[in-house]
Amino acid sequence: MELLGITGTEYVGYLASFMVLLSFTMKDVKKLRMVNMTGCVLFVIYGFLMPTLRVGLPIIIANAAILGVNMFYLVKRKN
Repeated sequence: MELLGITGTEYVGYLASFMVLLSFTMKDVKKLRMVNMTGCVLFVIYGFLMPTLRVGLPIIIANAAILGVNMFYLVKRKN
């Protein structure tokens, strides 16, 4: 799928980048973590959509780790 010369994979990457950028504008830490987690999930998907796993693996690993940190602190905050 290609729209305006941009592939679907690239759209996922741009949306992921936008969500991470948007998370830095949040004042509420819970909202920041939720928006950032959305960006991380999109980046993991983007990593799997890369042409080879060799290219996408660093993206997947880094964002899965950040997602885990965000989830840890959200759960810890509830207790």
